[in-house]
Amino acid sequence: MTPEPLATTSARAQLAALAEDPTFLRSWPHARGLPAGDPAATRPAAVLVLFGVLDGLPAAHDAQALALSHDLDVLLLARAATLRSHAGQVAFPGGRLEPGESVVEAALREAEEETGLDPSGVEVLGPCRELPMPVSNHVVTPVLGWWARPTPVRVVDHGESAHVFRAPVADLVDPDRRVTTVVRRGGHEWRGPGFQVADGALTHLVWGFTAGILDAMLEHLGWAEPWDRGRELELDA
Repeated sequence: MTPEPLATTSARAQLAALAEDPTFLRSWPHARGLPAGDPAATRPAAVLVLFGVLDGLPAAHDAQALALSHDLDVLLLARAATLRSHAGQVAFPGGRLEPGESVVEAALREAEEETGLDPSGVEVLGPCRELPMPVSNHVVTPVLGWWARPTPVRVVDHGESAHVFRAPVADLVDPDRRVTTVVRRGGHEWRGPGFQVADGALTHLVWGFTAGILDAMLEHLGWAEPWDRGRELELDA
């Protein structure tokens, strides 16, 4: 069997170590400034943060970090614009836990239902800590995964998702693709990281909860490059 490139192997090893790092996401600023939901009605959910290797799709940006293979990618989807919650936003595959499910089981099930991937090809690196999502009153556990045997992905239910795509990590760290998003709602203001990600001829804005996780990962792993945090993009609440 042909060994994986050193950079890709190194990235997988770093992600595996991240899943076991108790300090990762300990300080979670995402919910700061937004009104809290009802703690009694908080619902558990999980998302699959799945990294792998792109199938011959070039990254537009040349990553500087040694650990970053130029074809390293992460699986994302754009939610349907008709949804009641988080409509149109880019997200990781995921959703609520069903009775008796673990966070890992829920993340894999939702990823299969939303993108059509074969979960048997996913190596689960481990769950991270629970994170609050006050806007929709969920507590969400990110589950880190490595796509050991990638399979084709697609939109399975157009009522749920508009696009499913694999974003090059080298593009995510491109300083020219990064912005600070600003949301004003009900007298509150929230500022957070944003990524402008290419999906074929489309460009998606990754912001909010998903961008917060990606930003924290890039920083914690030392993959992030300096970018202009004064470049702001105000969003319609």
